Amino acid sequence: MILARAEAVSRRYGDVIALDRVDLEVRAGELVGLLGPNGAGKSTLLNLLVGLRRPTAGRVELFGGDPRDPASRQRIGVTPQETGLPGTLRVGEVVDFVAAHHPDPVPRGELLDRFGLGELARRQTGGLSGGQRRRLAVAIAFVGRPRLVLLDEPTTGLDVAARHTLWEAIRAFHDDGGTVLLSSHYLEEVEALARRVVVIGHGRVLADDTVSAIRGIVGVRRVSLVADELPALPGVVRTERVDGRTHLLTTDADELVRALVTAGVTFTDLEVRPTSLEEAFLAITATDAAPGSGADRPTTAVAGPPATA
Repeated sequence: MILARAEAVSRRYGDVIALDRVDLEVRAGELVGLLGPNGAGKSTLLNLLVGLRRPTAGRVELFGGDPRDPASRQRIGVTPQETGLPGTLRVGEVVDFVAAHHPDPVPRGELLDRFGLGELARRQTGGLSGGQRRRLAVAIAFVGRPRLVLLDEPTTGLDVAARHTLWEAIRAFHDDGGTVLLSSHYLEEVEALARRVVVIGHGRVLADDTVSAIRGIVGVRRVSLVADELPALPGVVRTERVDGRTHLLTTDADELVRALVTAGVTFTDLEVRPTSLEEAFLAITATDAAPGSGADRPTTAVAGPPATA
């Protein structure tokens, strides 16, 4: 069952094209990661899906209807990039206020414990740290037992421990059958959580597939070794030196290793592995052309979402 859908959606702000003919479907039970650099159109797409903005062209559906329909919006949970919490209200009062808008909310104590906020129930939100306020903003997206949760950069500003606490809460929601659309610039976060990844650049969908498939799209592997000097080598798309090791991104790892041996390069500790999601993400977005450049929309990087219901 499709819970949220965008069909050929475009959105302009004056002369700026925020989204350019975007297609997206989010099915029940999915955990989808939405990746893209700043200004790629991620937040605009989420705002369209929850009815906070209207598309300039195309169609958006939420639970098969208009995203602005209150009945549809009551079945979602949302955490935008920026949230404002009343500074004089206590944490528990904020949760109670949101819970009052839902017929069967998660009990306050259960919700706060799930997000590591149990000891802060009586603390005024104005006295919370930035990370604590962010955790509270994410927590209240789950208070109404939503069918679909949309999270826009949910762990921005959090330390490692707090980030992992949120990850566990999101995983638990998904394991219980919940559906999540997660926008993040933390590539580690998407790789850790998402089953499916949608990459957006310049307002276009550049890729839509599993994490492993996204890596495979670019056909790049990482060859790491320790060597003093290296000659010019075939198929190398990027070179990095970190802590005495040289890392080569290449389109043909076998050819690269043969070239090293043929050239008589002295090296040790050779390692060949697939690209990380970060490397695939950089490769995909680097090859995209901005709208108005005359380039066609990318085709080789775009794959349909998994066909599971």
